Amino acid sequence: MAGMNRYQSSATILLADDDRSLRGATAQMLSEAGYVCVEASNGHQALKEFADSRPDLVILDIMMPGLDGFEVCERIRQVDSLVPVLFFSAKGDIVDKRIGYKLGADDYLVKPFAEEELLLRVEALLRRACQAQGAASDCTGEKNLGMCEIGDLKVDLRHGDVWRNGEKIPLAPKERRIMATLAEHPGETFDKNDLIRLVWGEEYLNTSISIPVYMRKLREKIEDDPSDPRYLQTVWGLGYRLGD
Repeated sequence: MAGMNRYQSSATILLADDDRSLRGATAQMLSEAGYVCVEASNGHQALKEFADSRPDLVILDIMMPGLDGFEVCERIRQVDSLVPVLFFSAKGDIVDKRIGYKLGADDYLVKPFAEEELLLRVEALLRRACQAQGAASDCTGEKNLGMCEIGDLKVDLRHGDVWRNGEKIPLAPKERRIMATLAEHPGETFDKNDLIRLVWGEEYLNTSISIPVYMRKLREKIEDDPSDPRYLQTVWGLGYRLGD
């Protein structure tokens, strides 16, 4: 097994594969190497876990029921252009790698694979991501993937964690994702369908999700006066934006 390295201490990896046996064995390899592993058995579950956990790296099997790995990668890239994506493909599968790379994949690994090869590729992808973000010196445990600062509010662009006057505000997973989405484009207005599509996914359009309810709860947590919000602004007739 590859030795522990400085990119492992708090890295979260999303592993999506419909092969339960292989997924379990791979998750064990990653966990024993020091990573936090979040598992998904299909494409829809992978998107949900991605929104909830905001992983540092994503591993996708290509051939999955419902949404395949290519479709999942494409949706992830709509909301996150930085997270590394590693594809699994079974030996003998006819796969056009050009499709995957065009959709934003970073690497491929053919099954079955050696544990050492998996861990080396994972470490390389995490290292490359840290360097690309200009934060290699901060990849030893603290995730420093970019901040949006507006007034006394700070939002982690990857995970959606929010600080007000230096104090971290407890948020639910979907609340964090909404904040990350708005903070990635401060001042830009998002309507209800924009937010549902980006946070939950296309399949949740025309469901009972109430964006105004989420906005009310967020304002109660981050605003001095929720009835007169400074940061989570309503643009009447158009939607919501993060501003000051």
